Amino acid sequence: MLFKVVSLCFLLQLVHGNIVPGLDLQSSYQSIRRMLDVKPVQKLVENFKIKPIQKLVENFEQTDGNQQVSTGTVPKFCHKLDCPAFTVVKNVKGKYEKRSYPTTHWVSTQLTGIDFTQAQRTMFMRLFHYISGNNSKGEKIAMTVPVITRLIPGAGPACESNFTMSFYLANKVTDPPTPSDPTVKVTKFEPFDAYVKSFSGYMITASQWVKRARQLATDLNGSGENYNNKYFYTAGYDNPLTVLLRHNEVWYMAK
Repeated sequence: MLFKVVSLCFLLQLVHGNIVPGLDLQSSYQSIRRMLDVKPVQKLVENFKIKPIQKLVENFEQTDGNQQVSTGTVPKFCHKLDCPAFTVVKNVKGKYEKRSYPTTHWVSTQLTGIDFTQAQRTMFMRLFHYISGNNSKGEKIAMTVPVITRLIPGAGPACESNFTMSFYLANKVTDPPTPSDPTVKVTKFEPFDAYVKSFSGYMITASQWVKRARQLATDLNGSGENYNNKYFYTAGYDNPLTVLLRHNEVWYMAK
């Protein structure tokens, strides 16, 4: 088990660009695929569902998740990785903020299904494969944050939902290579405003994200904000081994 935990630590180093010397990226990628299918590693994450561990990570909340002030610098929750610039145009303390984003580019992939966790795993590996060189230039692109997922909920718990996961492409990637995988696309987000709720806690299931999105929707409705309630985005900034003081967000697009 200890070996698998160390291997998972290596995975996280790789994702954040800290590749161990002497190992090529393709070999590392194959190792990642094998590790993700190993039950002890899956168990490591699944154990967060066991009480009281789950309660610990869920209840370790920031007093106010929406304290970020736009200063023109990279927010601390980006962990020194490239992340999209934004301006905070409104902050309702402890509830939400309204952010304004400029034009941004992302690489995205889509799935329809019931199993949110499996969809996340599949989409992440597609996108990770792209930034690892599975593209028209064989180019390796640095990992960025946040990893966002648009979630269009199904009509009920037994109905399929639509998921679209995206990795941010930093401004320095001026000519993004074409994905070799036809299920992966480079997409352009025109300037947009988003209502954002920030919070801590270890997010595992779709229901956890939906709960937060409903809280944000309640706050927005109470303030009379105009937003698109047909879907929402999840945004994650931390690697899986960060347990406390994680930074998570849910977004609704402003109309």
